[in-house]
Order: sequence, then structure tokens, then C-alpha cells
Amino acid sequence: MEQLLPPMVLVLAFVGVTLLAQTLLSLAFTARDGAHRVNRRLTMMAKGVPQAEIYAKLVRHPKTGWVSRSQFAALHDRAALFCRQAGLSVGPMRIVGVVAAAAGGLWLVSLLFLRASPVSTPFSQTLMAAFGAISLSAAVAAIWIAQRRAGRLCKLEDQLPLALDIMVRALKAGHPVVSAVNLVTQEMPDPIGTEFGIVMDETTYGGEFKDALHSLAVRTGSKDIAFFSVSVAIQAETGGNLAEILGSLAAVIRGRATLSKRIRSLSSEGRMSAMILSLLPIICVSIVSAFNPEFYTNKFSDPAFWPIVGGIVLLYLLGQLMIRRIVKFKY
Repeated sequence: MEQLLPPMVLVLAFVGVTLLAQTLLSLAFTARDGAHRVNRRLTMMAKGVPQAEIYAKLVRHPKTGWVSRSQFAALHDRAALFCRQAGLSVGPMRIVGVVAAAAGGLWLVSLLFLRASPVSTPFSQTLMAAFGAISLSAAVAAIWIAQRRAGRLCKLEDQLPLALDIMVRALKAGHPVVSAVNLVTQEMPDPIGTEFGIVMDETTYGGEFKDALHSLAVRTGSKDIAFFSVSVAIQAETGGNLAEILGSLAAVIRGRATLSKRIRSLSSEGRMSAMILSLLPIICVSIVSAFNPEFYTNKFSDPAFWPIVGGIVLLYLLGQLMIRRIVKFKY
């Protein structure tokens, strides 16, 4: 085992550095491009990329293959949609690979700490260190993706009232609704400019306009965009003044956004306390498991250890449910 450890460290260190460099370069290029474009779709069209290829890159349907034939296909699709809503250009399998590489590197670092101290039960401590490394890496990745999704959704909903105002002015000027949506794709930046551009592409390829709006609501995960989709679909079936409907919807969305920001400002201390109470046990247990697994492995033989662990996990889940009900506001 000790003879194989240095080559394993070198290989996983190389993989980790390569993935880290690729991620940093991707973020750097994305930030540089964002300073010179209105939105991604217009930038790709200006470069002469065919419209079919633009649509395929922006929508990013989950890849078919062994995943689509496995029992995890539904879970993979949900994870792919979550990554899509976070604005990531990679799929869940790529993220799992990055997390596995990070966990492997962290696990090898913890093994170096174990070699520096006498170990009474090397196998159980090695497994405990692997558990801690995987838990810590997965927790960091999940928090990062969730925060990125929440930020993108917040930005999307902040842009939606202005996009509706553009559509209202276009409709009052005599443009059809599809032309009004196309005007949003030309005037609004990411993310709403590109998302509405995908609606135009789906309509261009022969899809129903209301179906494209429904896909937009599912793709973004925004309740406000779902209201917009339903409003347009109902108006198409029953008729009415669409400009007036969208104007009222924009006013309602602005009011909900104002109320939401007021609630978030008043509850910021409680939400921060809830986040710390939720994450601190997981992070502490993961760090101790990775770098000092003997703290837990010495208690494995105690008959009271596992019932106590089960009780703690049950109480933690119950506490999470209570905290979520306290800090989750419906308005």
C-alpha cells in the first residue's frame, strides 16, 4: 500500500490540477466574453454559427446512451435540468467526475496525515477518511451549484419586468407577439435574452409558441416566467388585450419582487443562522473524518455508538425540516 501511494498521489494531483485549470480558464473566457456581448445567442449568430448548432448548444439536452437506458435516467434528467438552471455548460456526469477527482485528491492528502501518525486500525480509518473526503467535496459542489442557480434565477426574475415592458411597447406599436419576443432577444442581456432567443428558435423550427413558452418555464424554473407562459396561453385561447395583460403582470412581478426583497432583508440574520446551523455539522464531521478518522473509528466497537449516530441523524433531519419551515416564506 505504501509503495503505491506516491504514484497515486501524482496521478490524482495531475488530474485535479488539469480539471482546476480547465475550470478557471472556462470561467475566465466566459467573463471576458460577457463584457463584449448583449447575450450569448447574438454573439454566436454574429460569428456565423448555424442556427441549428446554436440551438443545440444553448438547450443542451441530456445525452443519450447508457444513461437513458439505465434506471437512473429520471434522476439524471433532473440533475441535468438543475445544472441547466444554474447556467452550467457541463452535465451532471462531468460534475460527478470533478467531485470524484477532488475527493480522491483530498483522500490522498488525508492518507499522508495518517502515515505521519501511528494507526491502530488502518483499514477502517482509510475508509472513514474516504467518506469524509467524498462528503466534503460533494457538499462544496452542491452548495456552489445551488448558489449559482439561485443567483441566476434571481437575475432572471429581476430582468423579466423590463422584458415585459419591451413587449408591451412593441404590442402597442402594432407588432405581433412573436415579433415582440424577438425584440426582447435583441435588447436584453443574459440570461433572459438568450432564454427568449431559444423560444424564438423553437418557434422557427415549427413548434407551437405556447409550447415553447412552457419549455421556457420548465427550463428556467421561474414561477414568474410560468405566470407569463400561462397568461399568453390563456390569451391565445380566449382573446383579449395582451398588452394590458402583460403590463399588469409586470406590475405584479415588481410588487412581488419588492415584497421578496423586504422579507429577505428582515429575515437575513435568521436565514444566515439557519444556513450555518445546517452546514456546520456536515462540514465539521467531514473534516474530522478526513484528517482525524481515529476520532470516530475508535468508537466503532462500542455497542452504543451506532444507535446514537442513528438518533443524531434523525434529529438532524428533523431539525432541517423545522428550520426550512421557519425560514421559508410564502407570499
